[in-house]
Amino acid sequence: MKNKNYSAAHAKFLKRNRVRGILINVTRFGLLALVFALWEICAQTELIDPFITSSPSRIAATAAQLYRDGDLFYHIGITLMETLAGFAIAVIVGYAVAVLLYMSDSIRKVFEPYIVVLNSLPKIALGPLIIIWMGTGYTAIIFMTVIVAIIVCIMNTLTGFLSVDKTMLTLMKAMGASKRATLVKLIIPASLPTLINTLKVAVGLSWIGSIMGEYIVSRAGLGYLIVYGGQVFKLDLVMTATIILCILAGGMYGIIALIEKKLTR
Repeated sequence: MKNKNYSAAHAKFLKRNRVRGILINVTRFGLLALVFALWEICAQTELIDPFITSSPSRIAATAAQLYRDGDLFYHIGITLMETLAGFAIAVIVGYAVAVLLYMSDSIRKVFEPYIVVLNSLPKIALGPLIIIWMGTGYTAIIFMTVIVAIIVCIMNTLTGFLSVDKTMLTLMKAMGASKRATLVKLIIPASLPTLINTLKVAVGLSWIGSIMGEYIVSRAGLGYLIVYGGQVFKLDLVMTATIILCILAGGMYGIIALIEKKLTR
């Protein structure tokens, strides 16, 4: 659609971009539909064992049964609460720690090696300790989510701070700006793309952390359904919970992508 504020070439460029975006979305969802269709066909014709791999129709039936029993949204709500709480804490605390490390070179040089070591530590190994420290409730699972995501949040955010254009930093110093003023006026705005990327990474890590926590200690949640389904060989339940996790993680990532689009417009 033409706009009097755009030249003909610019309008054509915008239209081409819109068409390209539509084609990408159609291809994306078409590919997903094709995968599910082939999965269903292979299960129905027993090219694959539906007991082991389940099928879209069996997953839909299992989800419907969970809904009728009143368990579907209960378990979704538990896992979503744990993930969102852990995500928020990891991002906020991680950002604050990154600011502190940026503001003090001495503190950064002291703690940076420890942060790297903590990031490489297998978090699942802390499971027994977390149970002892936090008990067997939601707190333990949220804590697991935080420790999985927070180190990456700190490191990515700090890297964004330190990669700001050196010429701009020199200009701020030449104008007599303090380090605090430089942080507020230059570093934070300039590192916004890094923050968005950090949020995207933290989404995935938060889901990993919450499900990992539910594997270790839980009485409810999608991770609990996966563990329970595996123990009693209800693989339809395992696949149903897994597909729901994929949908929730994709939706959360989509929200971050919308925020990115709005902020970078």
